[in-house]
Amino acid sequence: MARRDCLAIATACQLSMIEREAPMTHDLPALARELSPAGPLDGFWPIEDYAALGDGRCVALLAPDGSVDWLCVPNIDSPPMFDRLLHRAGGFFQIRPVGAYKATRRYREDSNVLETLIETETGSARLTESLNSTFAGRLPWTEFARRIEGLTGRMTFIVRFRLGTRCGTVAPWIQTTQNGNIFHVGSVLAHMVHTPNMRILREEDEAIEAEIVVDEKTHALVALVATENEPLAVPSVEEIDGRIETSDEAWRSWANTLHYDGPYREQVRRSALALKLLLYSSSGAIAAAATTSLPERLKDGKNWDYRYAWIRDAAYVANAFLRLGAVAEVKAALAWLVHHLGESGPMVMYGLSGQSVDDEIVYDEVEGYRGIKPVVSGNRAAGQHQHGIYGDIFETAALFVSRGNLLDQKTAVLLADLADRCADHWRQKDAGIWELTEDQHYTMSKISCWQALDRACQMAERGHLSKDRAPRWAREKDRILEWIDRECWCDRRKAYLFYPGSDGLDASIALAVPFGLDRRDRMLSTLRAIREELGHGPFLFRYTGMREEEGAFLACSCWMVEALYLLGEKDEAETLYASFLERLPSNTGIMAEMINPETGMYLGNTPQGLSHLGVIHAACALAGNRMKAFDLS
Repeated sequence: MARRDCLAIATACQLSMIEREAPMTHDLPALARELSPAGPLDGFWPIEDYAALGDGRCVALLAPDGSVDWLCVPNIDSPPMFDRLLHRAGGFFQIRPVGAYKATRRYREDSNVLETLIETETGSARLTESLNSTFAGRLPWTEFARRIEGLTGRMTFIVRFRLGTRCGTVAPWIQTTQNGNIFHVGSVLAHMVHTPNMRILREEDEAIEAEIVVDEKTHALVALVATENEPLAVPSVEEIDGRIETSDEAWRSWANTLHYDGPYREQVRRSALALKLLLYSSSGAIAAAATTSLPERLKDGKNWDYRYAWIRDAAYVANAFLRLGAVAEVKAALAWLVHHLGESGPMVMYGLSGQSVDDEIVYDEVEGYRGIKPVVSGNRAAGQHQHGIYGDIFETAALFVSRGNLLDQKTAVLLADLADRCADHWRQKDAGIWELTEDQHYTMSKISCWQALDRACQMAERGHLSKDRAPRWAREKDRILEWIDRECWCDRRKAYLFYPGSDGLDASIALAVPFGLDRRDRMLSTLRAIREELGHGPFLFRYTGMREEEGAFLACSCWMVEALYLLGEKDEAETLYASFLERLPSNTGIMAEMINPETGMYLGNTPQGLSHLGVIHAACALAGNRMKAFDLS
């Protein structure tokens, strides 16, 4: 990405501090980033510059200038407590040194605890940040801890805290009590815990400004504890400080259970840790991403809320965890899926607690990231039907039992009924994997139906499902395959088309290869056509026509890598994957949904589950760790 022009902006708490733009640096280690004390373009930091912290319920996004610009309490899909990510006048929680400084930040090894080395003319310090948890699991409140340790010399830090308005829907206020101040943001109440060396400079109904001075012999801690509609316990400074290390140890303990020692080990483990941030521990649901309304293009129109559990994304993430041996997370995700399938039927997505997802609500008064509207909650795709859910559910269930695990009878009956439903409805049009407003006979949707019935037959053959309906499933899956070959293949283009009658291509068809569609020559020819028409360097646009509409979809590159490798094009796959990783922004390892292939700027919501699981699946494929439900040889 080219160096951006310097831009002076007024800081959020009306301080007279000037922030300037930071130069991009690409010569640092992959998971570290050096930054000058600069400000963002147009008042918004690039999406790739955000790091993420999580505790199993919520996720915080941290800008390079020490500002927490996004945090939804108590859950990922709650309204935001800090919302400056989408509105320059929004809420935030910042710790930064006074004057010019250089900051290099990275996650601790195998952990989601973030460390930033800060250097100024007068000294250096380490900022360590964690959304705390315990070995027993998440805390019954949100606990965001920020520790400052003086290393050399003497440094002064400014703490700035401004309550958000939940995208303009509430009026925050501060209540004074004998036990300390309570910050109210709608139904959320929060309290700040800090060491005595934090000196309050200014306190208003919506904002606090404070000062901390450290030298090489002192440290400070500032923490925010919060909950919703319930009494709030206030831990001591010492307890919170200790839980930073407990949280770090818990993250490392979990990462050490992952079974992967192949190529790109560092990227795989970092992506697994990012996916773990999206797992909602209260239910086992997996959020597609931690944010809403980050644009897929730098103009109005394509902003969505991804803070929900798509069956597709949950299944793909569960499969990635299975590949790495994280069975507990997969069991939780599968149990969550089948419970809500039985309760509500097959839906495209669910809320993280299993509730139905509302249609979009637009917040007109919120300016949007870089002024790009709309800012929304809810998702209009919630009412769609997508055949892909059949394949996603059955792939997850089949992989689960193929690793020696067992299904209960209720789940087995539910899956058999779902296979019948797939067999009954595969001939109907649907919205497709890309959730389009025009229903069509999308090729990838038919492949997913074939995949579902294929896995159902395999599970019945091995005694996991009742065999009495399997003959019908087998006949129907053969009909689907015949239909795909007859209706979706184009001799002129030498490729499977987006849908019959179209002339377009769909990058997601690369998934047919790891799904097991036995059409090597046709699939290889299709992949060549996709790369030629939809490719831009190592990146791919989702389908024909999207080159002018949005960024390249990061997961598509990884799907292509895995497909090429499984088809025997190993050198091409390895070259593509190396180029893909090399072209990603040099940041802490957090990936968004899309990228502008010209500038290297991320687009769309972040952290994005599909992007991170794509990294895992592609690397596992290159390591020869093919993820097959059953060995049919």
